[in-house]
Amino acid sequence: MTEMQKKLDEVGELTQRLREDYPTETNAFLTFLNKAEAGKALDLRQKELINVALAVAAQCEWCIAFHVKNAIAAGATRDEIVEAGFMAVIMHGGPAYMYMTPLFESLDEFLTESA
Repeated sequence: MTEMQKKLDEVGELTQRLREDYPTETNAFLTFLNKAEAGKALDLRQKELINVALAVAAQCEWCIAFHVKNAIAAGATRDEIVEAGFMAVIMHGGPAYMYMTPLFESLDEFLTESA
């Protein structure tokens, strides 16, 4: 299994465990997530590019893997995803710059899979 796919699998395992042990809280969060993402002003590709930037700024490797894969699936290009990552670097500086590493790992892994 590849490294970034492992991160996605960990997210799935965490969500399943939380759904079993804390269904009220977990389902409330997931419902909120779905409703927050349901707006129509931005398309899915744009939303995922924003999420990529936020994931880099938040320094969350699981989030980076998740949103890079979703951005690719929504039609974002490698250059668009990298540029979104650099927007995080502009706003968050050196720490975000370091998290361009898992961004590139995710791109290399998931673009290969989608080819």
